[in-house]
Amino acid sequence: MRCPCCDFDNLPGVDHCSFCQQDMSQQDRPMPHDRVEQALMRETVATLQPRRALTLPPQATLAEAVLCMAQHDIGAVLVVEPGEVLVGILTERDVLFRGVAREVQHRPISEWMTRRPETVRDTDSLALALHKMDCGGYRHLPVVRDRRLVGVISVRDLLGYITRICLASHVGSHHAG
Repeated sequence: MRCPCCDFDNLPGVDHCSFCQQDMSQQDRPMPHDRVEQALMRETVATLQPRRALTLPPQATLAEAVLCMAQHDIGAVLVVEPGEVLVGILTERDVLFRGVAREVQHRPISEWMTRRPETVRDTDSLALALHKMDCGGYRHLPVVRDRRLVGVISVRDLLGYITRICLASHVGSHHAG
């Protein structure tokens, strides 16, 4: 992808020109082909109204985290330090594959959490959130603003949104004919 300022030939998808540091994030935008693609590219993560995240401090034990997830019927807790600073995420998969298999339920969750988890901002597009989930195999994405946790979205939230668009489109096409 060529920089419009210096004509340097950059790798596709870069955010800044490797030569002159010009912002290139708007240069390589895909074009939507249908209503779902338009919505995913236009709407932001805030559209999903990220729900308040269940949080625990890094010192909480694995047993406490599991109990918390079970009581709230959720698949992940976000690990925060004072001031809601996100430091990790602990998912049911982390517990299943890393924690419960060993006799360590009373160890701190900081030993099992995923550090520096992938996040989205509430101003990011839904397409970006979906892309991050797809590429990383994530089912939950913390939502941050100014590096502070504001909520969490799940793959179910995105699927529900896409389903509503498809149903609205389907219902609209029946009324038009």
